[in-house]
Amino acid sequence: MAKSSTKAPAKAPAWIAPNDPLGAFCRSNHASLKGAKSGPLEGLTFAVKDCYYIAGAITHFGNPAWAEGRPVPTTTATAVSRLLDAGADMVAKTHCDELCYSLTGENVHYGTPENVNAPGRIPGGSSNGSAAAVAGGLVDFAIGTDCGGSVRIPASYCGLLGIRPTHGRVSVEGIVPFGPSFDVAGWFARDAQLFERVGHVLMDADPITVAPRRLLIVNDAFALVEPAVTSALVAAVQSAKALLPNVEEIDLSGSALAEWFETFKTIQASEVWANHGAWVTTAKPALGPGVKDRIAWASELKPAAIAKAKQRRAEIRAHVDSLLQPGDVLCLPTSPRVAPLRNSPADKIEVEYREQAMRLLCISGLNGLPQISLPLGRLDGLPLGLSLAGPRGSDLALLALTRKLMSNAQS
Repeated sequence: MAKSSTKAPAKAPAWIAPNDPLGAFCRSNHASLKGAKSGPLEGLTFAVKDCYYIAGAITHFGNPAWAEGRPVPTTTATAVSRLLDAGADMVAKTHCDELCYSLTGENVHYGTPENVNAPGRIPGGSSNGSAAAVAGGLVDFAIGTDCGGSVRIPASYCGLLGIRPTHGRVSVEGIVPFGPSFDVAGWFARDAQLFERVGHVLMDADPITVAPRRLLIVNDAFALVEPAVTSALVAAVQSAKALLPNVEEIDLSGSALAEWFETFKTIQASEVWANHGAWVTTAKPALGPGVKDRIAWASELKPAAIAKAKQRRAEIRAHVDSLLQPGDVLCLPTSPRVAPLRNSPADKIEVEYREQAMRLLCISGLNGLPQISLPLGRLDGLPLGLSLAGPRGSDLALLALTRKLMSNAQS
C-alpha cells in the first residue's frame, strides 16, 4: 500500500476560469500535485473529490463552514497517493454535494457543474464535479466516493463508466468519513481500458479467482423502473448475455427493495450523525434543501431503530450470500431515470427521485458488493447506465468483463 504523501500541492496565484468552463473544479481551495516520472498511469491526468485530504489544501466537504477551525491536512489520502505514485498528475479538486449527502449535484454554496452529455440537466451527486470533469474531457479520469450511490448515479447521468468497489477494497484512509460501513472510494473514466488500469493501481489481486460465468437478471430491480427505461437497456442486456450465455432471472429481495432501502437509510443516517452531528449542533451551518431535512431526521433516530436495522442488514447479507456464487454477475438498472432537469422542485428531486433511486442503489451498499455502471443505454437522447455487480472481491473480474462488453458495444 502506498504511503500518504506529505508534499504540498502547487499553489495557483489566481484561478483562471477558462481552465474549467464546466464549474467542476474547486476554486477557493484549488490544489494540484505532480505524479511520479514513470508508472502505469504516466502522462494521464485526474481530479479528486473535495472530501479527500490533500496535504496543504483546505477540505470543504461541500460546505464552506466545514473548514472553519479545522487544521489544514498534512498528509494526502492513500488512494490519491497511489495514483500519483503510478505516474498520474492530479490537476484539481472537484466539487461535491453538501456533506456528500445528496444525489443531485446541485450545491447551494458552489453551484451545479455542467453535464455536457445532458445539457440543462444535473450531473448527479455527490461526486458531481468528478463526473462532470471526466465527461467534459477536463481530465482523463477522476475519483469520488460512493456511500449511497454517489459514483453510480453521476456515471449514469453523465454517460460514464463508474465503479463502487467492494466495501473495504480501496483504502479510504484520508477521506472525510460519512457512513463508514458503506463508504467506498470509486472512480470515473470514459475509456474502458483506462478504467481497468486505474483499478489495478488502486486494488491488489482479486481474492476471488473464478471468472464471470453466470448472468443473473435482477427482476425485482427492473420491476422498479418504467417500461421505457427497461426498453432503453434491452440492447445492453443482450450484449451482456452474449458474453455470459449462462443466464438466469432472479428475485433478489423477495420484492422487498423498498424495505431494504429503509434499512440502508436508517444505518447510513445513524453513521452520518455519529460522525458529524456534534459539528452540525455546534457550528449550525447553513444547509440546503434535502440535506437539511436528512440531517434533522438523522438527529432523531432512536437506538432501538438503529439496532433493528443493523440486525436486518445482517439477515439481508446472509440471504444474498446464499444466492450469489463465485462467477455470478448481477444485471440491473443503475438508475430509474435519466438525469433530471436542473432546478427541479426539491420535493421531487430530493425526496421522490432520491428514494426511487436508492431502492436500486441500496442492493450493493447493504451487501458490500462491487458494482459498475456502464454507459450503454440511451433514452430520449440522454445517457442511461446498466449496472453489473458481483460477489465481494470480484472487482477486477468485473472490470475485465466491462472492458469486453464496452469493446463489443463500440465495434
